[in-house]
Amino acid sequence: MADTSHALSTSVLRERLETAFPSLLDELTQLVAIPSVSSDPAHATDVERSAQHLRGRFEALGLEAKVLRERAEDGTEGKPAVVARTPRIEGAPTVLLYAHHDVQPVGEVDRWTMDPYKAQVRGDRIYGRGSSDDGAGVVVHLGSLSILGDDLPVNVVVYVEGEEEIGSPSFTAFLDAHKEELAADVIVVTDSSNWKPGEPAVTTTLRGNAIVTVDVTVADHAVHSGAFGGPLLDSVAISSMLIASLFDERGDVAVPGLGGSDHADVDWPEEELREAAGMVDGMKLAGSGDIAARMWTKPSISVIGFDARPVSNASNTIAPHTRFRLSMRTVPGVDPSQAQDRLVDYLLSHAPFGARVEVTREDAGAGYQADMDSPVTRALHEALTEAWGVPSVNIGVGGSIPFISEFQRIFPGAQVVVTGVEDPLTNAHSEDESQSIPDLKAAILAEALLLARVSRL
Repeated sequence: MADTSHALSTSVLRERLETAFPSLLDELTQLVAIPSVSSDPAHATDVERSAQHLRGRFEALGLEAKVLRERAEDGTEGKPAVVARTPRIEGAPTVLLYAHHDVQPVGEVDRWTMDPYKAQVRGDRIYGRGSSDDGAGVVVHLGSLSILGDDLPVNVVVYVEGEEEIGSPSFTAFLDAHKEELAADVIVVTDSSNWKPGEPAVTTTLRGNAIVTVDVTVADHAVHSGAFGGPLLDSVAISSMLIASLFDERGDVAVPGLGGSDHADVDWPEEELREAAGMVDGMKLAGSGDIAARMWTKPSISVIGFDARPVSNASNTIAPHTRFRLSMRTVPGVDPSQAQDRLVDYLLSHAPFGARVEVTREDAGAGYQADMDSPVTRALHEALTEAWGVPSVNIGVGGSIPFISEFQRIFPGAQVVVTGVEDPLTNAHSEDESQSIPDLKAAILAEALLLARVSRL
């Protein structure tokens, strides 16, 4: 290796980034143009095209790259993933860089102010489906490797999967099949968020997720609401009572034994949360504790599906059966299966008026708690602070990235860190998704700085 003491200075990397960035932004525009919607079989060829496109991009940087797929446990064929590796440096640590190249469906196209697959730059943001989640994450990896070039002091394996947006069903099988190929000392996941535009963050906690389906039955057939209404409550009303019992008078989750913390490292102003969520006037915030803690380190329960007779088909009959589905975000560090068990026990023991309540356990994914004493975590904070020019903070994310626990299980010796390029204005999974261009540039520099520093840890 050449002497990199000067070549890896921040100023030199910034100069290289200024030169390379226009082409990197163009690369993001090309990614947006590929509708790699993993949930839609009609876009299977687009997901394949996206993977092959990225294989070529990493090969152009001098990496050995290939497109691979594995079958999930149920036998379903997985989506194409890209695995790329830099030339081997004997004795140097290995860093695995993760991102995903599949995207969410666009939803209602008429709610977009543009063609979702034709990227547009407006001010300091670039708009388009996948512009941030996770096209920007992929570009961060391409960019950091581009500006380090021959001065890269570590071994790098890039893993860009193609099914994150559908829950990564073949992820575990893929890691098991390619364990030796993907083994690393450090794993960098670039699929999270920053605190605000212009303010970088390390994601130190992620909530887990536990889902259940609930069937509520009050009678074996529908009956006339005039003849029997009063002593017999309909299943929709009973279900509503059961759902309401999950929360106390403040709106905190009433299910015992789920854990949680009322405190967060940052202050989330209420007006910013209300604006980001689009809350209607007069709607009060639920729960207690720091607002950020309510989002990141306390449990929450949401009704994500509810089967009932539609108003257009209203009938004067008492509904005998209702089904609904609950999504519970679990506290980082809490076993989601145990939390799911507590939710099931609560639902069964709180059946209103003795109605028949049956609960089916669905998926349960683990949360994530970062090792705050890890030297890689400290190095990441330093790199983010230097790249952005403002202090990096610790944040949590209310959503779940269950595959991180699989990284930790299969590679127990690796130090895992989570960062990203999204921000509260990104609108990921919704219309007019966008990415801050200055933050994208800073994220590329930060990852290059981190790779340079890992070699000295």
